[in-house]
Amino acid sequence: MTDEHKDFRGYECIKSSRISQCENKSFKPQVSIGKITTKVPVVLAELQLQLNINETITFPEPVLEIKDIKKRVNLTQCRLLLPTKKLFIKGFVRKNIQYASPSHEIAPSTEKSVASDIHSFTVDIPFDCVTEIKDFLSMPVMPKINKREEFDFAVSKSLPSGFPEKDELLTSDLSQFHQESSQFYNELPFCELLSSKIIEWDEALDRVPLPGTSPFNEGYFTKVEEKMVVDICLKVLQNQQIRVASSCNDDCDYKHDFESCD
Repeated sequence: MTDEHKDFRGYECIKSSRISQCENKSFKPQVSIGKITTKVPVVLAELQLQLNINETITFPEPVLEIKDIKKRVNLTQCRLLLPTKKLFIKGFVRKNIQYASPSHEIAPSTEKSVASDIHSFTVDIPFDCVTEIKDFLSMPVMPKINKREEFDFAVSKSLPSGFPEKDELLTSDLSQFHQESSQFYNELPFCELLSSKIIEWDEALDRVPLPGTSPFNEGYFTKVEEKMVVDICLKVLQNQQIRVASSCNDDCDYKHDFESCD
């Protein structure tokens, strides 16, 4: 069903449609009985990391004042280096800085006023660190080592003149190469980012008074030194095979009547 709305001139301005309601029924899932082996992500550790960042930001134009800063933590690498316990972290803090820039095109400055434009500047602040996981909630499955072994077959060859006639050269055949190799495709641990918290302190490095006529306390700058303490909460996981038990698949386990989806 479609509703049409027209303005005072008779032109169609809004066209909306109504979505009809559809029914649904719950169904009973099929559950395997007994001790089942399954493969699921297993939590190895939950960590809270603290990073200290000191960075200098240069703006593309004069800044009268900073109005707002929006921040977002991004991880580009979170790698548990097995068989060690070292966790390598790499990423960046995306900062979108909204600021006022003095603009004489809008209106010239006076002793009591300054005209400005609102602009934004986005910058990525990189970080990286290495930490050691001291306490595992579940131990990781260590990688199996690939193996490669060579083997040869014995051959006998006659000797040239100058050796006794009954003697032979017993050796391996250099014209052949034999090898047995095995390769294992291990499960690589991975991470999930749970939360982050940033405490920052920003200070202008080159603030100077506005040129010409302007309020005595107004000025502009182009460089800011920022110090950040970044707290990151993350989870380290690995796909592992575990055994779970299912003892019943009876209808008594369900409070409602279900229909099969078959």
